[in-house]
Amino acid sequence: MPSAKILSEKQTVVKELSEKLQSSCAGVLVDYKGTNVATDTEMRSKMREAGVDYAVIKNTMLRFAAKEIGLEGLEPFLNGPSALAVATDDPVAPAKVLFEYIGKADSTMSVKVGFVDGKLISAAEVEALSKLPAKEVLVQQVLGTMMAPVSGLANVLNANIRGLAVALQAIADQKSA
Repeated sequence: MPSAKILSEKQTVVKELSEKLQSSCAGVLVDYKGTNVATDTEMRSKMREAGVDYAVIKNTMLRFAAKEIGLEGLEPFLNGPSALAVATDDPVAPAKVLFEYIGKADSTMSVKVGFVDGKLISAAEVEALSKLPAKEVLVQQVLGTMMAPVSGLANVLNANIRGLAVALQAIADQKSA
């Protein structure tokens, strides 16, 4: 049986981890086995730039934290070495950065499972998430789609006015000749 001090420390870690999971909009649990230090350091730097919190997590601590916040179904994936990447702002960021490194030829990392807004998603769904464009690009695409009919109408109306102006100019040239 662990001492009261160690038990208290572990409870604090579980509490912090459950708060981190609850405040995040998305996360990915990966098996990092075989990743070399240089790749891991580079990936951690990219994670920080993208606003992603990445850390190696003890499976037992994650099991307790997930149970505490009601993230059901995570337990079967909590075996072997595990690292957790979570983001509070951009749900696509953890998947994007991870798959940038998982896609490399010498990578041994693999996705175990992911979650978005408290719902578990499979490794295949995490990969699909990583292929989505950035939020800003999606917003631009939606706005472009919404603006297309308006700009089309403006072009049609402008063409009619231009046609009328050309016709009037032709009549004016004909009368002055």
